[in-house]
Amino acid sequence: MSDDIKQSPLYNADLAPVPAEDRSWGMWNIAALWVGMAVCIPTYTLAAGLISQGMTWGQALLTITLGNLIVLVPMVLNAHAGTKYGVPFPVLIRSSFGTLGANIPAMMRALVACGWFGIQTWIGGSAIYILLTVLFGFEPAGPADLIPVIGLSWGQLSCFLFFWAINIAVILAGIDTIKWLETLAAPFLLLVGLGLLWWGISAGGGFGRVLSADTVAAVRGGLAEDFNFWAVFWPNLTAMVGFWATLSLNIPDFTRYARSQRDQVLGQVIGLPTTMALYSFVGIAVTSATVLVFGEAIWDPVQLLGRFDSKLIVGFALFALTIATLSTNIAANVVSPANDFSNLWPRVITFKRGGLITGMIGILIFPWRLYTDLSNYIFTWLIGYSALLGSIAGVMLVDYFIIRRLRLDLDDLYRTNGQYAFGGSGFNWRAMVAMLAGILPNVPGFLAQASGGSISVAPIFDALYPYAWFVSLLLAGVVHWGLTRAFPPAGIRASDSSTIVQ
Repeated sequence: MSDDIKQSPLYNADLAPVPAEDRSWGMWNIAALWVGMAVCIPTYTLAAGLISQGMTWGQALLTITLGNLIVLVPMVLNAHAGTKYGVPFPVLIRSSFGTLGANIPAMMRALVACGWFGIQTWIGGSAIYILLTVLFGFEPAGPADLIPVIGLSWGQLSCFLFFWAINIAVILAGIDTIKWLETLAAPFLLLVGLGLLWWGISAGGGFGRVLSADTVAAVRGGLAEDFNFWAVFWPNLTAMVGFWATLSLNIPDFTRYARSQRDQVLGQVIGLPTTMALYSFVGIAVTSATVLVFGEAIWDPVQLLGRFDSKLIVGFALFALTIATLSTNIAANVVSPANDFSNLWPRVITFKRGGLITGMIGILIFPWRLYTDLSNYIFTWLIGYSALLGSIAGVMLVDYFIIRRLRLDLDDLYRTNGQYAFGGSGFNWRAMVAMLAGILPNVPGFLAQASGGSISVAPIFDALYPYAWFVSLLLAGVVHWGLTRAFPPAGIRASDSSTIVQ
């Protein structure tokens, strides 16, 4: 890039385009990235909420797989610009939201990532805490041991902060360490998952007995026979899409390092839906086996491993879970907010400083309070934020593929007075209005869900909420296209909505 661009307040080395000679991620690196992110405890327990609502294991697995195939589409599409231009997510969305306006959707994405960072750090810290109680015979903390306000014992808090410090150390080591971690962890984590599956089937008396109708009914808890599959399917499908709606936005943060479009597409197709389906199935089979072995359904693998007598097995398995949680947390919940915070003030906030901000917010949200109820986790957390992120995705996809037809002015992405400054304001009001139009119809349904029913809304909003991501994506995309056609900014021809390359 020219020297004047490098002096721009919108530029720093972490946000700069990755040159072709520095793009070293091949197909298997991208696939390994997804294995490292998808193999985690939330994936393992993902089917728990579905089966507890009345689904069979086959229906739960179908819902999870279909949701991941759906979210794979915007994932691959948004990844295109990252590979073509070498830019990260917050720089890419300057083209649609404006050089300053991009900070609004970037911060929305960043705050969701901070929530996930806190949840995953809490899960990893819990694994370490239970490991120590099993290996050294400590008594788990009781209600009397909890610190007021915080709600944790000193042991739980210490393990949480220790695992948090490990995450921060990887962040400070830089992006190359993250690539190394994901590539190394992927085959190890798959072997651990298959080993856990082998134990479940063997200990449970065989595949047929573990996944028999009677066993799954015991896992489900014996719901009424008038179970309505479709009433449960649609909101949970949205939740499954919402699970990776985060990465479907900021996937350019990784594909900017890909050697080619073929590498990023095949890597994602191989890595995402297959790993999610496999590890969710491991969770289903092993949990069903716990009914036969222990007489109760144990969904949390950390709690399950605490039941084993062999300290060697417990130590190894919980070490594996810690690695799984670390690899997921760093890639899925640190890279994006670190870049997003850097985009706020590029000359001051580097990638590493952005990662530290993410880590601090991850502590302050008290994540152990967010990840306690599976129903709230699915219907409030996953579906709720999917409405926010779906609207951003709708604007991004329409702007890049339909309005600009894959053509961007790379230098102008870093100029305060270029075409993406939209007349000097830095804000594209069309994209802002479109994003708001996508979010607003889902707000009443979210408030009703988050309040536990104490807030009543019109039936139409209750009916829309289970489809939050789909509604917000379609509405935002259509409104953005319509406003751009009616009020074309400089550089856009109203006649065909194509970019005039300047």
